[in-house]
Amino acid sequence: MRERSRRIVRSLAALMLALLPVSGAGAAEPRLIGVFRDWNAFRLDEATGPVCWMVSRPKKMEGDFTKRGDVFLLITHRPAERSYDVVNFIAGYPFADHAEVTVQVGKQSFKLFSKDEQAWARDENTDRAIAQSLRLSSTLVVRGTSLRGSRTTDTFSLAGSTGAYQAIGDACAERAPAPEPAPPPAP
Repeated sequence: MRERSRRIVRSLAALMLALLPVSGAGAAEPRLIGVFRDWNAFRLDEATGPVCWMVSRPKKMEGDFTKRGDVFLLITHRPAERSYDVVNFIAGYPFADHAEVTVQVGKQSFKLFSKDEQAWARDENTDRAIAQSLRLSSTLVVRGTSLRGSRTTDTFSLAGSTGAYQAIGDACAERAPAPEPAPPPAP
């Protein structure tokens, strides 16, 4: 089990490096903050500030497909851009043009828009609602349609998602600068 976790972490780190923009020689590498049951949390220090994300793979993948790439669900914070709770689903296949992707957490359902192999919430309120709903259920289900017309259903475990969410919040918290020391009292 430990070796499987290590392979997943290495795979995720490689994926994150491929997805993040290149910022020149000596670019920082993602650092694993922690493993929280079925979720991993990472931090990357960019020139503009930290980027933190939590990521998981589906426990169950259903659909009429013979070949499929890696599938991930991520929630990202970029404090320097005042961007929090950004939900990103990586399907492992190209979506049909203008395909709507649905995310279901418990009885709540959300719609994402898709482009190529990824899907995102349309606005900050939906991102926030999805992120906040993670603690209300034990699974999150994503449904989409591939470019070839195959329908897929991916079921993610939410075990550990609360801990991972707390960890990325702590690691990417905006911190006020330390106050200047008070001048010594006049004699």
